[in-house]
Amino acid sequence: MSLKSIRRQCESALEDVPVPNPFDISDFCRVISSRRGRALYLVPKQTRLGPCGVWLSLPEVDYVFYEAETSQLHREHIILHELGHLLCEHQPTEVLDEEVVAQLLPDLNPAVVYRVLGRTTYTAIEEQEAEMLASLVRGRVEHDLRTARKLGVPLTPGLSALTTTRSAGFVTPCSP
Repeated sequence: MSLKSIRRQCESALEDVPVPNPFDISDFCRVISSRRGRALYLVPKQTRLGPCGVWLSLPEVDYVFYEAETSQLHREHIILHELGHLLCEHQPTEVLDEEVVAQLLPDLNPAVVYRVLGRTTYTAIEEQEAEMLASLVRGRVEHDLRTARKLGVPLTPGLSALTTTRSAGFVTPCSP
């Protein structure tokens, strides 16, 4: 599949998804949670093991783990990438090392996670779709930022946060 085809497909998937303006990642997660009819939690990773971001899907809840010790922009991109998998309706398939699972969710039996996540691996196309969706959302946000600046609109705390490098250290519930 060509990059142009992936972009068209992702634009179509994002077409009727409202992107908050001003942008706030928690508000965007609430939009996704509401669309899916499932609880969604953002959780900073406390370990450098495993990938920068992980989508963990259980029967009634989604968790998006993200690298907390990086810039605000990078954290949001990691989260948007994982949300891209949800918006594209990919099946969670990444196999995680038992040590990573134990550190991410110490109270959860790793066997449950393997049943949910251990089917196959994401394809290169699924990764490209998730990355494209993250980039498309980020493009909308940056367009809104540029427009606000051109119009002389004062930046709200949400927009100002996009230019900082703060670290989040808490679980964010994003359920509607």
